[in-house]
Amino acid sequence: MFSFKSAKPANGNADHPTSFIAAGTILTGNIESSGDIRIDGVLKGNLLCKAKVVLGSEGIIEGDVHAGQADLMGKVDGKVCTNDLLYLRGNAAVTGDIHAVKLLIEPTANFNGQCRMGANVVELQAGTALQANG
Repeated sequence: MFSFKSAKPANGNADHPTSFIAAGTILTGNIESSGDIRIDGVLKGNLLCKAKVVLGSEGIIEGDVHAGQADLMGKVDGKVCTNDLLYLRGNAAVTGDIHAVKLLIEPTANFNGQCRMGANVVELQAGTALQANG
């Protein structure tokens, strides 16, 4: 009569749940994550995320971002590289170069830098992403 299915996390991967950096938190150093990550605080360092990065409207990243996908609403001062979609929404502000396979920018978002797009532009390499501050 009734069918029950086990709940799956939003990212579809129970082995790598979403990590959070809460508002009011300042983290200094590089981050490497195989699961999704949401930043509402401040990261002073580079970020390597093989899954999806969500930067909240009050979030700030002072460093380079290398991710599978990125959904940015806050401020990034550094290079942003994605293997799939880079979405700049709301009042997002990116100061630095962008390398993305797909790019979507809302009219209220700001981007100052150079942009390179295409399937062959981006490669996710852990060593390269973390060298600058490592």
